Amino acid sequence: MDELDILKQNWKKQEEDLPRLSYDQIYKMLWKKSSSIVKWIFVISILELLLSTLLSIGLADAEYWAEMEQIHLKNFTIGLYIVSYSVTFYFIYRFYRNYKKISATDDAATLMRNILKTRRTVKTYIAFVLISSGLTAVIIAVFTLRNHQMFATAEDTSKYAFDMLDWVKLVVGGLVILGAFLCALWLFYKLIYGILLRRLRANYRELKKLEV
Repeated sequence: MDELDILKQNWKKQEEDLPRLSYDQIYKMLWKKSSSIVKWIFVISILELLLSTLLSIGLADAEYWAEMEQIHLKNFTIGLYIVSYSVTFYFIYRFYRNYKKISATDDAATLMRNILKTRRTVKTYIAFVLISSGLTAVIIAVFTLRNHQMFATAEDTSKYAFDMLDWVKLVVGGLVILGAFLCALWLFYKLIYGILLRRLRANYRELKKLEV
């Protein structure tokens, strides 16, 4: 049993003339817990950005850029980096703003609204990552296959001479792999942010009980 549960039990046992003090104590406890959770969301988003930056630098060597140039995706990849980091910085800013708003909140109604905004921001961020990852994977796969076919035409046309069944197998196999990747990515975010969002939701429910 945590400190909040103990406070709630004591609140119910106290005299009728002391409810306001107990209400304030429980509200402050919920406010501190919510502020801490949103701060961790902000910190995790920064760590995630740093990790993805290190991975990008490590993987994007000269051979990688030569491959992107060969399949005519170098400019697309550069643009993708710009858009991806711009959107990520925007969400980090939103997480920071949510943290500052919750830290400065002085009433339960505003705190509940800020909790809901934070949950929506996190869910929107996860949706962006999943959708952008899926679209990027599809675009790279299409350009890779198309350009390899073009390069192979003069050398070995039979190598990329697919019939309808081969194309169906290729598309289905690619979709299965992409689906498995996106599912794993969703589970990863579910593990990282899901726990924090559940705690925020629990705090929101407790605040609603206080307001009744």
